[in-house]
Amino acid sequence: MRRVTLFVNGSPRNGKVVAVYGTLSDLLSVASSKLGIKATSVYNGKGGLIDDIALIRDDDVLFVCEGEPFIDPQTDGRSHEELTGSHTDWLTLNVGGRYFTTTRSTLVNKEPDSMLAHMFKDKDAWGNKQDHRGAFLIDRSPEYFEPILNYLRHGQLIVNDGINLLGVLEEARFFGIDSLIEHLEIAIKNSQPAEDHSPISRKEFVRFLLATPTKSELRCQGLNFSGADLSRLDLRYINFKMANLSRCNLAHANLCCANLERADLSGSVLDCANLQGVKMLCSNAEGASLKGCNFEDPSGLKANLEGANLKGVDMEGSQMTGINLRVATLKNAKLKNCNLRGATLAGTDLENCDLSGCDLQEANLRGSNVKGAIFEEMLTPLHMSQSVR
Repeated sequence: MRRVTLFVNGSPRNGKVVAVYGTLSDLLSVASSKLGIKATSVYNGKGGLIDDIALIRDDDVLFVCEGEPFIDPQTDGRSHEELTGSHTDWLTLNVGGRYFTTTRSTLVNKEPDSMLAHMFKDKDAWGNKQDHRGAFLIDRSPEYFEPILNYLRHGQLIVNDGINLLGVLEEARFFGIDSLIEHLEIAIKNSQPAEDHSPISRKEFVRFLLATPTKSELRCQGLNFSGADLSRLDLRYINFKMANLSRCNLAHANLCCANLERADLSGSVLDCANLQGVKMLCSNAEGASLKGCNFEDPSGLKANLEGANLKGVDMEGSQMTGINLRVATLKNAKLKNCNLRGATLAGTDLENCDLSGCDLQEANLRGSNVKGAIFEEMLTPLHMSQSVR
């Protein structure tokens, strides 16, 4: 039985003693396993290529390579590039366990101020670590590094399917490839779906309603219903807080106990809507139509419109017993023939309001602004104690 010592091409260290048997292919297979490389050829110590296992003698020292030319381990500092003539610019990178072969000029020329350029501009300037094959070790993700290397080769950003652009962007930032960063940020922005700000239609909303149990609160907070036709729908207890309901048609809709706090109802039509116990604190209903609405709850639950903007609204004929309109703005509003018994209107701006034919019995008007307001044909006398202006 013959024994030989195997070394990786060009290295006099970390040799492996193996037995020689079978064919040359068998020896290459053993060398690949022992040295952790893909062995393709074997040289003797003088650089002679061995093409027949019969040429190997006992105790021979052999050098195994992966297809590259023979490298004499006794060159005392002469690099692989110096020994391979026209390939002086070629080098291999081991990025996260994956090998990339490229040229020094590729890493340096396109982005001379990048980290990669500084790492490989001057040989051994950074003291780059190398593995047993002489490849420079870089502890980064190989799948994100590949698009960066290709960009340095030909100047085009090409990313294969399944690779996250955000990962490539982080690698580009790490290596300081500034021009690639701009390309990636644009590509990421273009790959994101366009924001859809279009209003929800009646058909879409009815589908939501049908899919929601009657006892469950439907959360519509902040949604956009601008211009939608929601007339005659059962919208009880739905949370419309801060929703955009401007120019909506809500005529005859049931909004009992709905939350419309800070919602935008400007220009909407709510004629004959059921608004028992509705919450409309600080909502904006400027210019809306609320003719014939019912705010009165027989169980005693009062509608709350405190601080609401109701400038120019038309609430003629609405039932608003006990309604809370404290510090609301009703300037130029039409409130003819409204039932405002026991309503809280303290601090309310009623300037130029038409309150003709209203029932204001026991209504609290303290601190309200009634300048220019019309109080003709009142159902009950308005006592001075109810208003201080």
